[in-house]
Amino acid sequence: MTLHLPGARGALRAYQPRTEPLALAPGAPFASRTVLAAAHVVADPYADTTPDSPAAVDWDATLAFRRHLWSHGLGVAEAMDTAQRGMGLDWAGAAELIRRSAAEARAAGGRIACGVGTDQLTGGPKALPEVRAAYEEQLALVEESGAQAILMASRALAATARGPEDYFTVYGHLLRQAADPVILHWLGPMFDPALDGYWGSADLDAATDTFLQVIAAHPDKVDGIKVSLLDARREVELRRRLPKGVRCYTGDDFHYPELIAGDDHGFSHALLGVFDPLGPLAAQAVRVLDTGDRDGFRALLDPTVELARHLFQAPTRFYKTGVVFLAWLAGHQSHFTMVGGLQSARSLPHLARAYELADRLGLFPDPKRAEDRMRTLLSLYGVTP
Repeated sequence: MTLHLPGARGALRAYQPRTEPLALAPGAPFASRTVLAAAHVVADPYADTTPDSPAAVDWDATLAFRRHLWSHGLGVAEAMDTAQRGMGLDWAGAAELIRRSAAEARAAGGRIACGVGTDQLTGGPKALPEVRAAYEEQLALVEESGAQAILMASRALAATARGPEDYFTVYGHLLRQAADPVILHWLGPMFDPALDGYWGSADLDAATDTFLQVIAAHPDKVDGIKVSLLDARREVELRRRLPKGVRCYTGDDFHYPELIAGDDHGFSHALLGVFDPLGPLAAQAVRVLDTGDRDGFRALLDPTVELARHLFQAPTRFYKTGVVFLAWLAGHQSHFTMVGGLQSARSLPHLARAYELADRLGLFPDPKRAEDRMRTLLSLYGVTP
């Protein structure tokens, strides 16, 4: 049956939902690329909370979604910004998420890497030793859980650091004490405005030089870097300057097919929030790439970019709303409720377009269920679908 979806100006347009999903079977991990999906958390819809309350998480559904990703060969990047870290999920909730997911990864035989930050620090500016101690506390918990550590960009450090030297001091200390090689995460201000000027400069060329100096001083402690600047040219230039053995994990949700496919000088691995909704299709594409078929990989993944750019459009930090919305439509959770009430962060026309683009790609295992849930949402907004 035809759906009538609202456009940006309020006018309804007819859309004919597809009736068959893509055939996307689970499979083993990949040979040519390391690929992690930054996974979202599922809120408990029955918890009596407010936007300022600690997060109430549906642990069964949250862990089931991670098993879904592992079943397709993907790794899980846990407690990242996709999981609403710093946007509804506080450190206490993130710590519990890390413990539970790491235990689940051991049981499932899945790869997991977890975010290490400083979000237990609240209030005004902090002294540099406080920032370092907060990082140390989180690093210890991740290492005790048995997961790989991802050193995330810190709002507290961005607010406290007086220049590149303070980044050298904090990151150098953390890398020296890390038990195993970590992933360094450079998250741009489009994802979090509080991170503007990270690495000690608003000049990206100067910031890149500082970032590379940190890595060069401790190459044995850096497994790789995750770059989330939405600038493909800059990522390619950066990955070509990395020390031998240090990987580049693209976090570019606009240009990931070309960056993962690579060129004659190298390629990026992946750690992407958009691979939360694209997981099975992304996994199939990487398996094609494993055979050496770069064109076949691009043929599968290029058509997903329109959806990715829609989900991550400005203000980019609210992309999580679209991710959770698609998880609901796909049947990975029974409701469209988010930690902190962020289901309201995107408009009905935005969500309707996300549904249309995802449906065209065949992402929904049960297209009829997705259609019925879309009809329910439309009716709640007063639209006769």
